[in-house]
Amino acid sequence: MYGSATYRVALSGSGMEYEPVIGLEVHCQLLTDSKIFCGCSTRFGAPANTNVCPVCLGMPGTLPVLNRRAVEYALRAALALGCRIEPVSIFARKNYFYPDLPKGYQISMYDRPLAVQGHLDVEAKGETKHVGITRVHMEEDAGKLLHEGFPDSDRASHVDYNRSGVPLIEIVSEPDMRSPEEAHAYYSALRTILVYIGVTDGNMEEGSLRCDANVSLRPRGQSGFGTKAELKNLNSFKFVQHALEYEIRRQTDLLVRGERVTQETRLYDPAEDRTSPMRSKEEAHDYRYFPEPDLLPLQVNEEWIGEVRRWLPELPAARRRRFVAEYGLPEQDAALLTSDRALADYYEAAARAARNAKAAANWVMTEILRKVKEDKIDVDRVPLPPVRLAALIRLVDDGAISGKIAKEVFETIYATGKDPADVVREQGLSQVTDEGAIREAIENVIAQNQSQYAQYKAGKTALLGFFVGQVLKATGGKASPSLVNRLLKERLDRP
Repeated sequence: MYGSATYRVALSGSGMEYEPVIGLEVHCQLLTDSKIFCGCSTRFGAPANTNVCPVCLGMPGTLPVLNRRAVEYALRAALALGCRIEPVSIFARKNYFYPDLPKGYQISMYDRPLAVQGHLDVEAKGETKHVGITRVHMEEDAGKLLHEGFPDSDRASHVDYNRSGVPLIEIVSEPDMRSPEEAHAYYSALRTILVYIGVTDGNMEEGSLRCDANVSLRPRGQSGFGTKAELKNLNSFKFVQHALEYEIRRQTDLLVRGERVTQETRLYDPAEDRTSPMRSKEEAHDYRYFPEPDLLPLQVNEEWIGEVRRWLPELPAARRRRFVAEYGLPEQDAALLTSDRALADYYEAAARAARNAKAAANWVMTEILRKVKEDKIDVDRVPLPPVRLAALIRLVDDGAISGKIAKEVFETIYATGKDPADVVREQGLSQVTDEGAIREAIENVIAQNQSQYAQYKAGKTALLGFFVGQVLKATGGKASPSLVNRLLKERLDRP
């Protein structure tokens, strides 16, 4: 319906230029074993309505008890995002009626959140974007409505309360993003950090990370905001970007035609690549917040903050910079290797044991990640320990085997866990460095390729590579490539 996205919009005939204003609200399920106010399991995929109890179902007379681990995870996230931790925060009841909310209210935080004033620096289009974070607060998740898969789905929806009471943090950004690409980069970087510090599994398909986006247009240079639309339940980086691109085009089209943008909540349909109205938000919903009477104020002292801060690992951005400075890696390689904590740990262990950081990076980015993809496993389930990979790299660096043979040895040690030196010895794969044997192979190759030899002597020196390949093939890939190159050049250049 609309053309390609344009983020600097000049309205025809008016000379007016508009820019998007984007903010994200990200809901993150915390990776605790039990729910935020009761002992029920948070395990995903259990039969419907089995991970429930009177507390998370909101039965009369029950009382919530705050999960300390959930608070610690929330503190980790807030500190990793540079937030200021409030010494006292207050849980509140957010009152609204919906079938997936068993109590008729959600326990959340309102005017006294856990943490405020953070930030996240992200890379978008080769530039660093500073995105402010307004607040991080804790709350409980709602249940899940099931609209399909039942005999009566054409006339009724079912509800599964297993998710009700699962601990969440909501991370609210400032409206600092100016393009869908920046929003994509922010959301992606945020997920990387949250998974890195171990507070969530980040599984968007299972709902562990969910995003709402607010977007409006305003005249460029104006400090005020235009009328915003809220895009609900965006569960992938791609959908966040595509939904924002569509919405910017839609609002642009309205402004070009002199029409008014309506404040509303909209849903994105990825199959149609468009947003559609969900409900009007002409006025803010009155949730009738009031302090939760069954929970004491949450007090967080400096000692507790210090304890959580000491646990925090080196964060992705800092680790990426260190990999560039310490190991001499290109920025792009360092970014890939630090995109996952287990991957970064694996690489660093291999690099230090191999004493060859660049070779370790190449092996991890090619062979290890290839196996991860083929076997459909996480890096922390790779059966080959990094010290074994490092031993293989050292064999190549010491000239014991060629790079070609190393690829064959890799397959064996990955499958068996054997020491690479043992595999080389058992299979007779040691590199040939006997000059006499190599010279004999060279003479045989020249004798079998007289036409190419004549072309080389006539000046087609690029054929050196052809002869190198033939000699390596004749020696089963065991000959030292550097030695083959030197001896071949000597022989071919002989008058």
